[in-house]
Amino acid sequence: MQDLWRLSAAEMASLIRSKKVSAKEAATAALARLDAVNPKINAVVDHRPEDVLSQAAAIDAAIARGEDAGPLGGVPVTVKVNIDQQGFATTNGLKLQRDAIAKSNSPVIDNLRKSGAVILGRTNCPAFSYRWFTTNLIHGDTKNPRDPGITPGGSSGGAGAAVAAGIGHIAHGTDIAGSIRYPAYACGVHGLRPTMGRIAAFNAALPERPIGPQISAVSGPLARTIGDIRIALAAMSAQDYRDPWWVPAPLEGPAMPKRVAMCLNPGGLDPVPDVKAAVTDAGKRLERAGWIVEEIADTPPLREAADLQTKLWLGDGYEAQLEAAEREGDPGALACLRGNRTKVHPFDLSKALTRRATLTREWLAFFENYAVLLMPVSGELPFPDQLDRKDEASFARVWHAQLPQIAIPFMGLPGLTVSTGLVGRVPVGVQLVSGRYREDLCLAAGEAVEAGGTPSAAIDPVG
Repeated sequence: MQDLWRLSAAEMASLIRSKKVSAKEAATAALARLDAVNPKINAVVDHRPEDVLSQAAAIDAAIARGEDAGPLGGVPVTVKVNIDQQGFATTNGLKLQRDAIAKSNSPVIDNLRKSGAVILGRTNCPAFSYRWFTTNLIHGDTKNPRDPGITPGGSSGGAGAAVAAGIGHIAHGTDIAGSIRYPAYACGVHGLRPTMGRIAAFNAALPERPIGPQISAVSGPLARTIGDIRIALAAMSAQDYRDPWWVPAPLEGPAMPKRVAMCLNPGGLDPVPDVKAAVTDAGKRLERAGWIVEEIADTPPLREAADLQTKLWLGDGYEAQLEAAEREGDPGALACLRGNRTKVHPFDLSKALTRRATLTREWLAFFENYAVLLMPVSGELPFPDQLDRKDEASFARVWHAQLPQIAIPFMGLPGLTVSTGLVGRVPVGVQLVSGRYREDLCLAAGEAVEAGGTPSAAIDPVG
């Protein structure tokens, strides 16, 4: 069977489960695809073929014994280089951490392995996972396989580029201010930032910095189909005692009327016409699928939420972050910190957390009336690569456009990027948001949007 890398994760798992394809064949095809296209895009920055084949052999042996290999049995999956994988460096894009070799796996890795996934390789991110662009001084630049002149997104830019180019069927990413949702948008795939507490995460290879209620960074999946996002979410969200913020919330919540709030200009974003057109088109797809779509003038407070999320993200320990960035010498990380200094420093944690409680109540009240909010991912189409380092005006332009991504994590809400098509060869998509632990509503709406258009598919990188 040719081009196994083109299949969805669900299709691949089914073929392996039925013994029409072996896990070894799937792994071999994935490694061949990696070898063929990764030199052009630099999405995967560390992998060990012998380990990949060993994982696959264990899946084949389990199936031969008549055992259930799991929902992702034999499916090649990539993971971001900022989580622990035993025996690999948890670099987070840093020369400073090139020797931070993990002695154990993050819960994310363990839960993927328990579901039968084969970990194919580790994907690139910007230094400190700060930016919506993916370049660093240890692993180099990642290119967007659809157009090397535009960003692959960040910070999970390697994840987005890998899954778009058919290197693995699912990619793991992390998201604190759009780091899953934006690479999905930029690379023309789908990406879910789950509710804070949905997916257990912990890194033992690095000194601890809170990833719980304070800065709201979470792990989540990127994939080429919403169905694969659904499977990956279930696999990744299993319990693990190492994360004290993990919540045993069901993956399916109570039924709600299929009512969508559509907002074209949230928080004064003023999106470009192509972005507005994508949101409007997604609304029409939802209506055709039987959803009630109501256009609203604005959402609950978005800009204040984005400003406060930036403070929690960069203001907490700002001087220590800046000192580390100066030691690393990464221009992008320094631009991010220095460009935001007046926004985040000095930092008042108590004030930020008090306002978060108030704003979260407003958003949760909003989702009592609507199952889902439909709005832009970004105010612009994917940026020219490295735009944030061009000049001060460009830096400000980037941060303004990313308002819908930065704000949503402040309330701990789930957000799903759904790729909806191309403008020329530049991807465009929409963001679906729902109440806490209602990823099921985002996914249901996402499936309706996906079904109404042309499905995302793996591509050969464009020169």
